[in-house]
Amino acid sequence: MYLRFTQRTNADGTTVRYAALAHNRRVNGKVKPDVLMNLGRIDRLDVDGLRRLAASITKHFGGDATALSDDTEAALTAGAAPMEVIDSRPIGTSWLLDALWKRLDIAAAITKATDGRHFTTNMERVLFALVANRAIEPMSKLSAAEWASEDAIICGLTAMDEDQAYRAMDLLAEADTTGQVQQAVFFAVANLLNLEVDLLFFDTTSTYFERDEEEDSTPEQRAFRRYGKSKDHRDDLPQIVIGLAVTKEGIPVRVWCWPGNTSDQQVLAEVKDDMRDWKLGRVITVVDRGFSSTDNLAYLRRAGGHFIAGMRMRDGGALADQALSRQGRYQSVRDNLRVKEVRLDGAGDVRFIICHNPDQAERDRHQREQAIARIEAELERIAAQRERDRARTRKGSLSAAAAARAEATHVRAECALRDHPTLKRWIRQHKNDRLVIDRAKVKAEANLDGKYLLATSDPDITAEETALGYKNLLEAERGFRDLKSELLLRPVFHRLEHRIRAHVLICWLALLLTRVAERSVGQSWRHIRRETARLKQVTLAGEAGTITQTTPLRPGHKGIYQALSIAPPPRVTAFDPA
Repeated sequence: MYLRFTQRTNADGTTVRYAALAHNRRVNGKVKPDVLMNLGRIDRLDVDGLRRLAASITKHFGGDATALSDDTEAALTAGAAPMEVIDSRPIGTSWLLDALWKRLDIAAAITKATDGRHFTTNMERVLFALVANRAIEPMSKLSAAEWASEDAIICGLTAMDEDQAYRAMDLLAEADTTGQVQQAVFFAVANLLNLEVDLLFFDTTSTYFERDEEEDSTPEQRAFRRYGKSKDHRDDLPQIVIGLAVTKEGIPVRVWCWPGNTSDQQVLAEVKDDMRDWKLGRVITVVDRGFSSTDNLAYLRRAGGHFIAGMRMRDGGALADQALSRQGRYQSVRDNLRVKEVRLDGAGDVRFIICHNPDQAERDRHQREQAIARIEAELERIAAQRERDRARTRKGSLSAAAAARAEATHVRAECALRDHPTLKRWIRQHKNDRLVIDRAKVKAEANLDGKYLLATSDPDITAEETALGYKNLLEAERGFRDLKSELLLRPVFHRLEHRIRAHVLICWLALLLTRVAERSVGQSWRHIRRETARLKQVTLAGEAGTITQTTPLRPGHKGIYQALSIAPPPRVTAFDPA
């Protein structure tokens, strides 16, 4: 046991020294110090009190009780030998993610996939570094390698390079060809959080590539980056389609990738088969209107499965017309929602629920009225300008050529209005090519304000549970939004298909870790990341040796780690005496 001295330099250049009672212990062959008691600042220390304590100890155990040792006396009066900070990096967020990474068996699944292979660097640690970088400070793979080596603390990984990052991505893509990594992770998450997987929500999105041309297919391999219907409104760029399955708690449990020209109607059978291999028991799959074809819904019912599906109401289909024509009272449920269950002829055992949101109905009405007013103003402007040009032509102040050019301008304005992406739905073109507002369409749309139609094959779920379950489909959309904004799924610079798949898997793993953290802590990932990033690991070097320790734990840090049942980083992680 000994007195340990440290010092801190203030912003004004003054130095403050501290003393503590410490002892050394040996861990794995290395000597590490443990602070038993902080005594405080040396300039405020009761040195006479320490002398009395030393005298009391010597009285019982023998020795010289007259004074402290010369070295201790000098240290208390002059302070310890100065030490210099040689490194400082944030550790709080990466430490939290690493604990979740291991608890969710991701590390074990990846290690199992690499068994029997020998690498100079731990590939599991490299993959974790890529996932942690995506969750903390998204970068390219080259920058992520530099970040893990110079700017972050990744336990078990001192440094990595770009080649190791790509090798780890190849291993991840190879290990997950059968979904074994995702399956192991899912069951670990389900056990940890006691997830309810009776409802699984599925949706798709797309992400584009910064290149002008799509890939060409070869006899050995299909093209992956293809043109398709972009959900980011970038049909001019090649893309891929990404599918995501989430629980009603918002936990993403599986991810898929398909070529960019894949339609929503083509993927649901593959999703159903993949999830069936996990033997989850009774599962109700919740899908949006884009997946509600007759074949898809029939496939979802195979092997005892059920569905909740959004149905199209604005296409004028027979089902929508029948549902709206049925009489009945709405039942008020939570979240300002009203529901009404109806039975339709020829639908078999499928039940239909009409949902109505009064607030959404008011928003729909206001948006429609704004659109109609805008169309009316533009049509009046075009008609008034056309009439003025014709009057000038009759008076002879406008030549025939100028009148023809003016009429062409009016026609272009009408064409632009007719082809407008949001206004064209309210416009009808007469046989004389003049545009008018389609009043019948306006009246039909007014009857649909705030309403949407759901179908379910489950005989036990109530109308209220069906409606509220469908609303949770927003969790899948929130997952896509966070993938693209918080985790920066795009831009994607990879060219090979397996590298693109690995990139999507890394983003999915980062989303999974952040969602688990959010659900356990009850705060947004942005807040958790900002708070834990303030916990630093500092390395100091001096004549006495080198010591690595973390900054003191704040109440905010402590609350986050306690909510996740994670032990915070130790105060002292390394001590190498000179």
